[in-house]
Amino acid sequence: MIEEASLFNRSLGESAEIVRKQMFLVRNQEDLYALRPEGTASVVRAYVENSLDKTAGFVKLYYMGPMFRLERPQKGRLRQFHHIGVEAIGSQDPDLDVEIISLADELLRSFSVQGHKIKVNSLGCPKDKSALNSYLRGELKGKADALCDDCKIRHENNVLRILDCKNESCRRVVESLKIGDFHLCPECKGHFARVVSGLDSLKIGYEVAHHLVRGLDYYTRTVFEITHDELGAQDAVGAGGRYNNLVGELGGPDLGAVGFAFGVERLLLAAKLPPQAPSGGLVYLICLGDEAKKEGVKILDSLRKGGVAADTDYEARSLKAAMRKANDLGAGFALIIGDDELKKNAATVKNMASGEQREVALTELTKELKC
Repeated sequence: MIEEASLFNRSLGESAEIVRKQMFLVRNQEDLYALRPEGTASVVRAYVENSLDKTAGFVKLYYMGPMFRLERPQKGRLRQFHHIGVEAIGSQDPDLDVEIISLADELLRSFSVQGHKIKVNSLGCPKDKSALNSYLRGELKGKADALCDDCKIRHENNVLRILDCKNESCRRVVESLKIGDFHLCPECKGHFARVVSGLDSLKIGYEVAHHLVRGLDYYTRTVFEITHDELGAQDAVGAGGRYNNLVGELGGPDLGAVGFAFGVERLLLAAKLPPQAPSGGLVYLICLGDEAKKEGVKILDSLRKGGVAADTDYEARSLKAAMRKANDLGAGFALIIGDDELKKNAATVKNMASGEQREVALTELTKELKC
């Protein structure tokens, strides 16, 4: 729960309001510590310190625990609160963004949270964010009188945060801005197009909100926020996105990463019924080729929604290496999809214990693997 304060100065940005106003600080004779205000920076710090990039490479992690922010308590906003978070570190693959958002959506449904809304956007790479910052400073320069006192400071220090201000006059100013995806480079545009295409293929409802930002410096490319009308002014039940530069900035290699966190207290406010846990054994999906990967996104989602625990390869392994990974994970079955299987609308299912293989129609996979 206690970290060196410098961790958050470096990762969140010294102009971030969490750093400037909301951290509980503890000082001894020489050092300055903070009660952690969020979990991502701590997870990445632990990932780097324990050299997981060398021993594990691509990892999926989760955490649950208390966080602390020095704020004025109100509904949905507490000085000590709890986060359930997930972080996937080691891949730039946009399909991983889709999986993370899909996981958040499915978890909310399993927690009996209904009526939530998913907003997505892309901030782009650091150069794209710099271009967006410059545009916003220019557009808002002549409208400073209409901004609240905090946003007048944000205009100089962290202009992106103006887009997230709840003050009514600031919201009117923001709504007058024409923000699209002009600031995104071709590569970042392509990445975001793959994300929204993946969400469409899974039939996940979402809204592209070009005004959506996250107020922490480490976010790049995909960002998303999940809101619920019953929470009032503090309507975000969860949020997340990509932070492709954070591992490198904290002393590790340059690795892509994406994650999200839910506020537990807000989940309890929004939930209608007690949580229900999924069941089933692990199935490891191996997709051979781009077309198989596109179909694999839908298959993975269908299996999970059907109560079958499933995972897949995001590191472009060979078939042999992917099978070794399935074995290392203790998977009961490996599910293989290539061009031949796609032509037959089927998948090859391999029993990892017996080595037996059989073809199963895609429409029958969930039923067969639950038995």
